[in-house]
Amino acid sequence: MTGVETAIRVLVDQPEIPGNTGNLIRLAAVTGVELHLAEPLGFDFADAKLRRAGLDYHDLAVLTVHPSLEAAYAALAPERIFAFTGEGTVAHTSISYRDGDVLLFGRESTGLDEEVKADPRITQRVRIPMLASRRSLNLANSVSIAVYEAWRQDGFSGAV
Repeated sequence: MTGVETAIRVLVDQPEIPGNTGNLIRLAAVTGVELHLAEPLGFDFADAKLRRAGLDYHDLAVLTVHPSLEAAYAALAPERIFAFTGEGTVAHTSISYRDGDVLLFGRESTGLDEEVKADPRITQRVRIPMLASRRSLNLANSVSIAVYEAWRQDGFSGAV
């Protein structure tokens, strides 16, 4: 991975909240990761909350919207897919990330569907540690934690 040219790809299946997606667009712009969204989306790209959260970063981010999760898999042809879920069996810091990896996240209300987590193409189910009896982290926060760990492993290549 190399900062602005990083080959880590974030894929969000059916995102619902425009503000989260706007924050992910900003994250993609400042870290250089590719952001992929699988439809259906729970918002319109004209949504003011999405524009406000992404500010003027839209032109600086690599963003692709796919008509479905299957279409995203076909376009990305990933060698490794890491599904981030509360039922993960490995911590996000235990993975040695590499170019071409896809970090897969689910929608805000329910996370990844059971059939997605059970898909044989999933390399590993990944968990971001948190205190017991807590339901979940915000989607944009979770993606940020994972992206920055992958970038940290690459020595924050390309960063100033």
